[in-house]
Amino acid sequence: MTAERQYTIVLEPDPQEGGYTVTVPALPGVITQGETIEEAIAMARDAIKLHIEGLIADGEPVPEEDEHPQAITIRIAA
Repeated sequence: MTAERQYTIVLEPDPQEGGYTVTVPALPGVITQGETIEEAIAMARDAIKLHIEGLIADGEPVPEEDEHPQAITIRIAA
């Protein structure tokens, strides 16, 4: 039986190319994109699954998400 895991993803609009770029803070190196938010989320699910499968195949530990991740937006004058 496969364990169900939960990860926070970060979607950022790509002003130059259009669409959205997705990163997964708990899984460094996992990055993908999609033309719409829905497509970006679907691509993130696939990228996370493939990354975890690769870690397991290599005998590496699979990082867990922090129990209570926080996202904070700050503004600075530059």
